[in-house]
Amino acid sequence: QGQLVESGGGSVQVGGSLRLSCVASERTFSRYVMGWFRQIPGREREFVASIMGDDTMTDYTDSGKGRFTISRDNGANTVYLQMNSLKPEDTAVYYCAASTRWPSRRFGDFISWGQGTQVTVSQ
Repeated sequence: QGQLVESGGGSVQVGGSLRLSCVASERTFSRYVMGWFRQIPGREREFVASIMGDDTMTDYTDSGKGRFTISRDNGANTVYLQMNSLKPEDTAVYYCAASTRWPSRRFGDFISWGQGTQVTVSQ
């Protein structure tokens, strides 16, 4: 998997929404499971959501179910994370990553990572 570049982070108030995007330079993008993780300083990077290469299955951590939606556009080599009803505890750096395995939830399952985009949710 080639380079991954995230965008769409920013500051939002509680209850607001953000859509993160991650563009991949890999031409075989559709072959990869794509995932989103997040990390707070001093804590381990944690799984948020993942999606199969053919967009037939998704997986979410419990904290994101019902609020977050992962999707992809293989024609645009892009994976998205729509985040609604944001809470202060969602504040973190969000990373996209690529894997060749399904399901993929562990850090070690993913072979390529973006540089991250900061999401800050305030009262």
